[in-house]
Amino acid sequence: MIKGKNSKRSSNLLRWEMWGIILISLAGSLLHFSFALSGDWKPLGIISAVNESVWEHLKLAFWPALFYAFIEYFFIRPKSSLGRNFFLAKAIGAFSMPFFIVIVFYTYTAFVAESILAVDITTFWVAVAVGQILSYFLITHLKLSISLNWLGLALLAAGALIFAIFTFYPPHLGIFQDSNTLGYGILNGPH
Repeated sequence: MIKGKNSKRSSNLLRWEMWGIILISLAGSLLHFSFALSGDWKPLGIISAVNESVWEHLKLAFWPALFYAFIEYFFIRPKSSLGRNFFLAKAIGAFSMPFFIVIVFYTYTAFVAESILAVDITTFWVAVAVGQILSYFLITHLKLSISLNWLGLALLAAGALIFAIFTFYPPHLGIFQDSNTLGYGILNGPH
């Protein structure tokens, strides 16, 4: 249990995580439309959805969570001893969001045979909440070697690289296929 100064720091961190749920969800929602609104500016496609594939929608959780984690780090790290597991916790939280989305999407569509917009939006918001709460729990309850923070940074960098590469060169698998055009990635999409 966290006591004294750490309790106050934990409370401050919890506020950051709760605000993160809102800000990450709003940013992800905006990224859904930003590529098309930009006139299909390819560099923006790295962080925006470039088509209607499941994969492209996973970026809408990952990238805002990554950006928010770095902003959050600079505000809480100097004031907190809780930063010991920060990047590992953020990596696990950021990857849990797309994982949650994939599990829920493919589970419910196996039963109803098509996606339902309201369910997809709710799933997105819940996935962001799960990732933020999970990262809060890991930051505040684990006492791991600080060297694992480097592993967390490496995982976040690898995730960013994979999302960027697969925007332009996705494997021809169902998760990467645009449900509207049946194309793949930015180079084969309608945008």
